[in-house]
Formats: sequence, C-alpha cells, structure tokens
Amino acid sequence: MTTTEEEQASYLADTHTGLPMPSPPVFATVAEERRHRKQRLAAAMRLFGKFGFGEGISGHISVRDPEHHDRFWVNPFGVSFNLVKVRDLICVDSTGRVVEGDRPVNPSAFVIHAAIHDARDDAEAAAHAHTVHSRALAALDRLLEPVDQESAAFYEDQVLYSDYRGPSIAVEQGRDIADNLGDRRAIVLKHHGLITVGQTLDEALHWFFTFDSCAQVQLLAMAAGKQVPMDREQALAAKDGFGDRQLAWFSFQLLYDEITREQPDLLEE
Repeated sequence: MTTTEEEQASYLADTHTGLPMPSPPVFATVAEERRHRKQRLAAAMRLFGKFGFGEGISGHISVRDPEHHDRFWVNPFGVSFNLVKVRDLICVDSTGRVVEGDRPVNPSAFVIHAAIHDARDDAEAAAHAHTVHSRALAALDRLLEPVDQESAAFYEDQVLYSDYRGPSIAVEQGRDIADNLGDRRAIVLKHHGLITVGQTLDEALHWFFTFDSCAQVQLLAMAAGKQVPMDREQALAAKDGFGDRQLAWFSFQLLYDEITREQPDLLEE
C-alpha cells in the first residue's frame, strides 16, 4: 500500500460511515467561533425563508454562544427569515435579557430555546418552525415511520408532544417541551410545529430539513395507499448511515454554500 493509500485509508477509518467527509472546524479564538456560528445562523434563516417555512412572526433558530454557555444567539422578533443578516442577530441570556443586539426577542423563542439549551448540554443548536408537513403529520397523531432511508434517521429518536396550551410563551411550558424532548433529535408539537436539535447548528438544520421532507413523503404515501415501512433490522441499518451526525453536519455545508452565493448580503455584519 502506498503512502497516499495509507493516508486515505486512515482518513476514511476516522468517519463513522466510512465516507470521505471533513469534520467541523476547530477555531483559534472564541471570537472566530462566534462569528462562524452567527454566519451559519443567518444563513439558516435565509434557508428557512427560501424553503417557505415562514409563518409571519413565528419560527426561530438558536445556537449557543461558544464562550457564555448560558446564552444563545437567535433571530430577532418581527424580522422576516428572508431579510435576516448577521448584524440583526441577538444574544439572549438565561433570564430572557438581550445582552447583544438592539432588537427584541420573540417570547416563544426564549422559553423554548432557553429550556432546551439548559436541559441538553449536547444541544448547541435548536430549530423550530410551523411547517406545513410537520403540522399535517401531527394533526394525524403520527410520527415518521421508516418508509425510506432518510426517515430512518429518526427511528426511535423522535417524540410527539400533545400537551397543547396555546402559544408557547410560559417558561413552564418551555421546560415541559424540553423534558419531553429528552435526548432525542426531534419533537413534533401537536397543533404547533417541529423542533430539531443538534450538537452543531449545521446538524440541527439538516435534521429539520430532512424531517420536513420525510413528513411530506409519508403524507403522500398515506394518501396513495398503505405504507410498507422497513422492519426493525432494516431501520436500524439505515439509521446507522443516514442518522450519522457527521453526515448531517457535512450535508448542511452544501446548503450553506448555495445560500451564501445566492444571497451574499446575509453575511453583512
């Protein structure tokens, strides 16, 4: 085996799926990492707008601050997903106070994201919106079934939350949502919408886009006839690949590259 082949074999062995994928970057300073997270967050907002996930003032995405772990960056209240720029983002502490930025925080964003970040040390980011497909699936009291490889990523890793009490603006309800989410990567809020979490913002966003598209597939299949999902062994095998966190992180890089080239103004600070 040549040196190049040895290096390639070692590189591939370091990935869970055995695919040639890079890993999340390592930063020299906190400032560099914060800038990176804010750029990804603004791009995520534009992608939510592009995918049609906007519902007026509803919907929010957060990422934990790399230095102050009791704070998170989030989109400001009342700014369209399609218009958010890096300079518009706000940083909120555990009491709901805006510590950076000059715009207000959505009360729902605070109670949901603060509770998730507090309950999950591993949850660096969370994404929430009222998508058509997740709301339709929840209206049927259903979660994703492993009808294809992509949906298998959520096999035994999702939960349906049915305790609807109106708009999520009470701290207690945010904590209840976080408690029901537990260590899973997705929670469907009945009569409400979808939340996904990840160890990186990129991962959380990939799970969100994938869940919503899988919900659409399932709804189409249900309308056409009887679904034939994978058996447990097949579902676990598919999850081992499509549920891989590194694959999720890497997949989002393609969307990031597309949206920043298409809408470069989002990076304005």
